[in-house]
Amino acid sequence: MKLVTLEQMRTIELEAVKSGTSVEKLMDRAGKGIAEFIQFAFSDCEEVIAALVGTGNNGGDALVALTELAGNGWKTHAILARPRAENDPLVKRLQEKGGAIHTYDPRQAGQLFEILADCDLLLDGVLGAGIKLPLKGETAEFLAAIKPVAEMMPVIAVDCPSGVDMETGEAAPETIPADITLCMGAVKEGLLRFPAFSLAGDLEVVDLKFSNRQQTWNSLQTEVVDAEMVSGMLPRRDPQAHKGTFGTAMIVAGSINFTGAALLAARAAYQVGTGLVRLAIPGPLYQVLAGQLPEATWLMLPHEQGVIHSGAAGVVRENLEKMTALLLGPGWGREETTGEFLRELALTKVDSGRKGKIGFLEADGNGTASSAALPPLVIDADGLNLLSKADGWEKDLPAGCILTPHPGEMSTLTGLSVEAIQANRSETARKFAKAWNQVIVLKGAQTLIADPTGRIFIIPVATSALAKAGSGDVLSGMITGLRAQGLGAMEAALCGAWLHAQAGLAAVEVAGDEAAVMATDVINCIGEVLAEIR
Repeated sequence: MKLVTLEQMRTIELEAVKSGTSVEKLMDRAGKGIAEFIQFAFSDCEEVIAALVGTGNNGGDALVALTELAGNGWKTHAILARPRAENDPLVKRLQEKGGAIHTYDPRQAGQLFEILADCDLLLDGVLGAGIKLPLKGETAEFLAAIKPVAEMMPVIAVDCPSGVDMETGEAAPETIPADITLCMGAVKEGLLRFPAFSLAGDLEVVDLKFSNRQQTWNSLQTEVVDAEMVSGMLPRRDPQAHKGTFGTAMIVAGSINFTGAALLAARAAYQVGTGLVRLAIPGPLYQVLAGQLPEATWLMLPHEQGVIHSGAAGVVRENLEKMTALLLGPGWGREETTGEFLRELALTKVDSGRKGKIGFLEADGNGTASSAALPPLVIDADGLNLLSKADGWEKDLPAGCILTPHPGEMSTLTGLSVEAIQANRSETARKFAKAWNQVIVLKGAQTLIADPTGRIFIIPVATSALAKAGSGDVLSGMITGLRAQGLGAMEAALCGAWLHAQAGLAAVEVAGDEAAVMATDVINCIGEVLAEIR
């Protein structure tokens, strides 16, 4: 789903008209797309629908949709917020199909409410782009009067909930919250801003068939991730496959104070389909963790009082054969010896050594390092904090890694304040993904992914269920697991972040409340989310 500003959308529509697609044709595509979605998504309802109809294009889209539905056997009611133009052809066509037309009159509101009480579904097509807040006069009164009744049935908004400013995200108090917003052609930026985002419900796009030959449309670089996009990227599961088919992830994680991070990341990697997960941990953690994850294989690393020692770099390098992805950082802590380990492993080129040694080396680091190149890297948590302390890391880190900072870690990496990052998340991530030649997953409400080409992908989920210790370890494990299965860096990051967010929402349903969700609950819901989109 492409993301646009209102100015971009106006330009795109003008370019379409100039290329031969009339405004009427665009409205026809919009209305038919709305009707098609409703018939698919609400096929089990009793097929009675009302639409709130304004005088602009959104109202026209709603009338076209009602006409299509009426022609397919639905009982339809168009409730005009204000009278439309005399002899309006859209109204006339609906009447010819048997649709009922009602013009709102506050003196007869009771009759209107009775009509709405018999409906299965409400379509909101009153207001669209270009509104000015606060709402005033008849429109404000109309929405305020309908709102209590509307909240008792499913509501689909045409392009935006009426009363939402699609540029700023501001919303009038009269705005009717939607369960689903059907965006015409593309998602408008304001819908991802609060409070609009909390009023829009699930976002879907009606395809208006803009051509890639249109300059503005083709130049868009920001998209909102949806199930269809993720489903098309996920690795296929061949019934004749073996565990090697689905890759081997090494997860270098944990310390004496953060034991659980390794377990969470490894479980998450397995849950997204990785064939084999190898946990590389400080030696003292083995007895604590081994019985909790019998599916894993283990590599015990040199340690210093329970944290990864600098000498562990050689051990890890010697055991990278057959590894198809490598995760660094969860649960490390910030001790200097672990920072030395990171610099030696990820930022230092090694020219000679032997391969294949398995097991434990003493903390003096006398092991011989392997000349094998590092597998695709994912760096998270304290791995990022330690990375930021290494001079010149931006040049020395292999290109094409996935970095997964939250805003605080992004601040440490960039030197920008958290406030500056949060005020301009997309452009910050885009700028540094290009500068560092890495894929960045900027976590938080509406996690976004940026790659060095300038593309941005936004996860349209904001839930406090994921604001819990261990949630980031789960995400980095999922991304690493997908990378291990052969997905590209951008694809693994995008799919992992979307699946993680959806698993968080599913976990809320299981736990009963956002506050009750634990990181393990999110892991347990990954399979459910995968099953829904396969």
